Amino acid sequence: MKILVPVKRVIDYNVKVRVKPDQSGVELANVKMAMNPFDEIAVEQALRIKEAGQADEIILVSVGPTQSQETIRTGLAMGADRGIHIEADQETEPLSVAKCLKAVVDKEQPGLVLCGKQAIDDDSNQTGQMLSALLGWAQATFASGVELAGDNAAIIREVDGGLEHISVKMPAVITVDLRLNEPRYASLPNIMKAKKKPIDQMSAADLGVDTTPRLTTVKVEEPAARQAGIKVGSVSELVDKLKNEAKVI
Repeated sequence: MKILVPVKRVIDYNVKVRVKPDQSGVELANVKMAMNPFDEIAVEQALRIKEAGQADEIILVSVGPTQSQETIRTGLAMGADRGIHIEADQETEPLSVAKCLKAVVDKEQPGLVLCGKQAIDDDSNQTGQMLSALLGWAQATFASGVELAGDNAAIIREVDGGLEHISVKMPAVITVDLRLNEPRYASLPNIMKAKKKPIDQMSAADLGVDTTPRLTTVKVEEPAARQAGIKVGSVSELVDKLKNEAKVI
């Protein structure tokens, strides 16, 4: 079985995001970039499935600029087998990415797609669900536990009320949550080996996908600075302020 893992290049989660002076977006020049943390968890889970003898090959796919190959190399250094880079210089929306991934799935015929539940740059949380709909495959989102058994996958999902246990039939699209695992660090020998692993390059046009954005960003602003709190002398004063100043009760 092949496992397909989409990975995205985003601003490193340790970096403070800055808005451009013209408020057209966030500053990316001279900013440290890294693999989306949720995608890193998906790569780790794919590696564990392969190590358990339940998969033969792990393929990483990234849709984005040329620098996205560095993100793929990171996953290859963790232990993935090969990568596919779909060139897209402009910003891509979840539906466009899902269509590109569908084209890759149709070509590679994996038995499982593992992806992060969302990217930390746009927080859309849409690509996995859209890909599932386009493929007509079962989907399991927000997975904090994944166990494969034959043609079925037992999934533990994190929901508002607690944990939900479900079973989906393979092939399936699974989006992973933060508590599924702890990603491994790439060893120096594996980093060197990753440089020789193949990365196929293509464009969205080669796949017959139009990546022209359907949404336009009008303006990007930093959130308002948090105001200092105040102390109240009694419960009645607190209730009065909540009612007459904050107007929340």
